[in-house]
Amino acid sequence: MLISMMIILFYFGAIMGSFYLVIATRLPKNEDVLVSRSHCDNCKAILKWYQLIPLFSYLFLRKCPICKCKIPSINFLIEMFTGIIFAFIYYSFYNPATTLGFTTNTFIGLIIASLVVIIFITDFKYLMILDSPLVISSILVFIIKWYSLGFIGALKSVGTGLLIFAIMYIFGTVCSKIFKKEALGGGDIKFSFVLGMILGIKMSFIAIILSAFLALPVSVASLLITKNNEVPFGPFLVGALFIVFVYFEKFNNILILLFSI
Repeated sequence: MLISMMIILFYFGAIMGSFYLVIATRLPKNEDVLVSRSHCDNCKAILKWYQLIPLFSYLFLRKCPICKCKIPSINFLIEMFTGIIFAFIYYSFYNPATTLGFTTNTFIGLIIASLVVIIFITDFKYLMILDSPLVISSILVFIIKWYSLGFIGALKSVGTGLLIFAIMYIFGTVCSKIFKKEALGGGDIKFSFVLGMILGIKMSFIAIILSAFLALPVSVASLLITKNNEVPFGPFLVGALFIVFVYFEKFNNILILLFSI
């Protein structure tokens, strides 16, 4: 069942990746996401359903059937990447004793994977993190926490999220005044609420530290190549959240080992 469900999760992820690409490219431009039909970005021709099948449409079409403009390969890569991380999340938290092998961590992991895709696109392309995915993710995480930990446990996760949000807000404000420019974007600070809700206090700090290490080589490379040291921080924050959540026990064991020395 593990393999068959991983295949199902992979293709479900590819479908969601296609949808996330629409969200990440339309919402920053205030375009409709739910009502308007999919169209070619070049000639605006409405595409038929069989021209919108994730992965296969790119492999078999490669070009818009109307204007013959090439379909960007990034579309295929995003669908493939989303499918892979969805399948990886299912594999990481698979439990044969539960229904279809799903656990509460599986569902939270899929939410994080979705944020990874959306934030990577919007922050790298538009230097922004959309509010709506953060709000929806927060609500879904609260519901899952309520189901698994009870209402009080879910409220505690909200409190942790607010605490991490407050710390990041104060840190960003202080650094902005010291360096005379924005140190943390508003989207990064808002995202820290979701980070706190999911990971708790200790692991949130681990994720924030890890995100700084992940961002450092990219910042240095950007400074050397383009003379620009302003690199979007959101992708590294959400990437660190993904890593710490998947390997939560390993990071926790490292903390225990460090503090026991």
